[in-house]
Amino acid sequence: MSPTEPGPKNGAADQRIEVRKTYKLYIGGAFPRSESGRTYEIRDSHGKFLANAALGSRKDARDAVVAARGAFGKWAGATAYNRGQVLYRVAELMEGRRAQFAAEVASAQGLTLAGADKVVSQAIDRWVWYAGWSDKIAQVLGGVNPVAGPYFNISSPEPTGVVAALAPQRCSLLGLVSVLAPIVVSGNTAVVLTSEHRPLPAITLSEVLATSDVPGGVINLITGRTAEVAPWLAAHQDVNAIDLTGAADADALVWAELEGASTENLKRVLRPAGDGVGAVEPDWSPTPDLTRIKFCLETKTVWHPKGG
Repeated sequence: MSPTEPGPKNGAADQRIEVRKTYKLYIGGAFPRSESGRTYEIRDSHGKFLANAALGSRKDARDAVVAARGAFGKWAGATAYNRGQVLYRVAELMEGRRAQFAAEVASAQGLTLAGADKVVSQAIDRWVWYAGWSDKIAQVLGGVNPVAGPYFNISSPEPTGVVAALAPQRCSLLGLVSVLAPIVVSGNTAVVLTSEHRPLPAITLSEVLATSDVPGGVINLITGRTAEVAPWLAAHQDVNAIDLTGAADADALVWAELEGASTENLKRVLRPAGDGVGAVEPDWSPTPDLTRIKFCLETKTVWHPKGG
C-alpha cells in the first residue's frame, strides 16, 4: 500500500474472527467427543452465546463408569498422604486459572467479576480443605472398639468404589467442588454430570485435572442433559453410590425416581434437600462437615487376638 492510499477504516486491521469453541467430555483422562455426535449451546445469564458443549449420552456415561472402575484400584491403594498431595496440586492449578474461572462464573451466574472472584476463592479453599482431610479420615472415622475378651476390634473406613454425582445446577464451581472433592479424597473414583446450563467452570476444571497429577479415570466429567443421563447412572450396576444433589432445579427430573432406579443394585444414595419433587440446592458457602466424606465410605471391622 502506497503512502497515499487510505488505511483501513474503523480499526478494521485490528478486527479478527472470534474463535468459537466446541468443548468435549472428560473421560479416562482424555477429551473424547460424545459418541452421539451431538452438541448443545451454552449461553450466559443474559442469553448470549458462549460456546458449544458435547451433549453426553448414556453410552458416554457407561464409558465413564468403565474408566472410573479401571482407575479405582490404584487410586484407592495410594497412600492417604499421596492423595492429599495430588489433590492439593489441583488447587495450585486452579489458582493459576483464577481469572478464567472468575470470568466463567460471572457469565454463568450473573455475578460481578468481584463477586465471581470471591466464589472462585471459596472453591479453591474448599478443595484445599478437603485435600487436607486425606490423611486424617482414618483417625477420625475409625478406631479401636472396646470388647470383652482377649481381642483387638479395629474399625477402619474404606472407599466404597465408583461414585456418581449430579453437580449442582446453580452454583457452577463452588457447588461442583463441594460434591466432587469429598468423593475422591477418600479413594473413590467419580463420574460427574456437570451443571446442565452452566458447565463452563466444570469444563475448565477438567482442563486443570488433565494437566495435574490426578490419574486418568479418577475423575470423569460429562456435560449434557441431566434428565437424559442421570437415570442410566442411577441404575448402573457398577456404580456403588450416587449423590443426587444436582437433581434440584434440573429440568424434567424428579430425584425420587432416580432413588428408585438406584435400587437395581446395592447402592448408597445421598438425597438432595426437600421432597421428591421440590428439591432445593443448599447454600454452599459455609464450611462443610464430614457428611459427604462419610457418605462415600464403608467401615471394615477386623478382630485380632491380643496374644499372651
